[in-house]
Amino acid sequence: MKTVKRITLIALIAILNFNTGYAQDTPKVKKLSDDERMEWWRDAKFGMFIHWGAYSIIGGERGTKIAGGGAEWAMDKLDYTVEDYEKFPKMFNPTMFDADAWVTMAKNAGMKYIVITSKHHEGFSLWDSKVSDYDVMDVSPFKRDVIKEIAEACKKQDIKFCFYYSIVDWHHPHAQGNLYPNYNIAQHDDPSVVNPKFPKYFKNYMKPQVKELLTNYGDVGVVWFDGDWISDYTTEMGKELYDFIRDIQPNTIVNNRVDKGRNGMEGMDKEGNFAGDFGTPEQEIPDTGIDSDWEACMTMNGSWGYKPSDNNWKSSEDLIEKLVDIVSKGGNFLLNIGPDGFGRFPSESIRRLNAMGEWTKVNGEAIYGASASPFEKPKWGRYTKKGNVIYAHVFKWPKTGTLKLHKDIKVKKATLLTNPNTELETLATSREVLVEVPVLAPDATVSVVKIELK
Repeated sequence: MKTVKRITLIALIAILNFNTGYAQDTPKVKKLSDDERMEWWRDAKFGMFIHWGAYSIIGGERGTKIAGGGAEWAMDKLDYTVEDYEKFPKMFNPTMFDADAWVTMAKNAGMKYIVITSKHHEGFSLWDSKVSDYDVMDVSPFKRDVIKEIAEACKKQDIKFCFYYSIVDWHHPHAQGNLYPNYNIAQHDDPSVVNPKFPKYFKNYMKPQVKELLTNYGDVGVVWFDGDWISDYTTEMGKELYDFIRDIQPNTIVNNRVDKGRNGMEGMDKEGNFAGDFGTPEQEIPDTGIDSDWEACMTMNGSWGYKPSDNNWKSSEDLIEKLVDIVSKGGNFLLNIGPDGFGRFPSESIRRLNAMGEWTKVNGEAIYGASASPFEKPKWGRYTKKGNVIYAHVFKWPKTGTLKLHKDIKVKKATLLTNPNTELETLATSREVLVEVPVLAPDATVSVVKIELK
């Protein structure tokens, strides 16, 4: 483990650079209104989450022991000390990493933005940080700035670049690093487990690192925080950090985990005045729509980080239905990928991305820019809305050839999204609107009927 003296010296240099401006700030841009600032994100609907770090080498295993839950928590769940764990960043050499290929896969899947873990709880940073020497350029043999390559690939392919940053840091002695190997999951919500030096970490390490990410890599669509649950972090820090970010990049979007208001995995804020632009339900979809901006983040299997032993994969059909369900309730879907230590996406993830891409290429009109359904959930699927059009996303295609719509839908014209030139017969009754559809579903997963309203 590096000594406290060594890290303190690095932090001191960082403070001097931080105060004098070690990186050229982003040019001044026009400050948008909140609605203007959120517009691209509200329209995008579908993004890729990437959890990648030194834990990708471990794969959630240590000898015969397998980490429960997410493999990205290997340092904690597999009882590594700081000294023991430091060998993994020194081994991090993903020679098969190709930022352009990653972004292409996201784009072909129909995703409009990418959120990548710049630093997860392990404390290892994936960019060339001047604040720390515990990063991909200084300790790993890879010697490439991962964040820079992803940001540049996103810009080339017109995908919004966003980054995740962990408030928790199991390596830094002013955060949780001095508590290992005694720190464990049961202590996360224990207010007695604190580090009195955490304010120094926040001021001298965390904020300067966030500034680096906001000034060296161009426009940032979203800053996505995690680790807000620890006792050391305060709502005052959260509000300060939110304002700090918006001062540097006025038009970026920040999730609600920048503050302390999140109501557990439900992801939405409790009553009160908390910083942040959208809620973050984790591994779940709200039963009903929410009258605020929100984004459901979810894994394809049970782990955020690469974990080859976890074969509990959601089907492509399930993921497509989840995308539709989320959009029908006014939310965004942030779907996670956990690349391995070589820089490869798991083949199971690639197959699911390809299936989602095939579906969104045909049916994206009913997703991107769509708003929540104005009607209650039908038995056969979901509705989305865009302007004067209702889209009926049919999960269970009617065997009778008759689709039953809500009685308040005033149909001007109904067509299959896959066959816009053939109008479908409709009949309005006092109880429902009947649409005559082909006996065979046009799509094996979710078929969409486009309904232009009177």
